[in-house]
Amino acid sequence: MSFNSTLARAMNDDTMNDVAEFVPTAENSRDFRNALGQFGTGVTIVTTADGDTPLGITVNSFSSVSLDPALVLWSPAKASSRFQQFESTKHYAIHVLDHSQGELAKQFARNAQSFNDCTWRWSDNRVPLLEKCIARFECERVMSHDGGDHSIVVGKVLRAINFGGDPLMFVGGQFGRFVGAA
Repeated sequence: MSFNSTLARAMNDDTMNDVAEFVPTAENSRDFRNALGQFGTGVTIVTTADGDTPLGITVNSFSSVSLDPALVLWSPAKASSRFQQFESTKHYAIHVLDHSQGELAKQFARNAQSFNDCTWRWSDNRVPLLEKCIARFECERVMSHDGGDHSIVVGKVLRAINFGGDPLMFVGGQFGRFVGAA
C-alpha cells in the first residue's frame, strides 16, 4: 500500500496541530526540507585553498564519526559552484561558529572568498584558519562517498582546538542561539 501526502491530526502538548505525512519526492522537496529544519544543527565554515586563493563555505552538515581514530564528516552539495574544490581537497578546516557570527555564515554561504570580513591565517598545510570561532578541526580527507545530491566527505582530524563559547544554531531556516536550562 502506498500513500501520497495526507493530512493527519496529531496531539502535541494538549493542542491539535495539522501534520502533513508524505513520502519525500522531488515534487514535495520543500515539505521534506521543512521537516529536516525541525532538527537544530550547529553552523560551521569549512575552509580550503585553491592554490594561493583561500576558499570557504558555510555548512551545517557536520558530524563526528569516530573518536579513535578521530574522524568527522561533512557534506558539500554537488550543485555548489565550490563543490569540486571542496570534495577533492586533501586538507581543510572546519570552524564551529559563535552565536554572534550569523552574518559571517551568510557571507560565506554567498561568497567563497569572504576572507576580507574576518581574521584568518594560513596553517602549516596551507589551509586558511579563521581566528574567531569556538572550535576548529584541521582535517585530512580520507574518503568520500556518494550521498545523492551531496557528497559525504570523511576527514581525519589532525589538530583540534576548543576555544569554548555559545554556538550559532540553525533551525527552521533561521540562525539562533541555544539557551540551556538554568
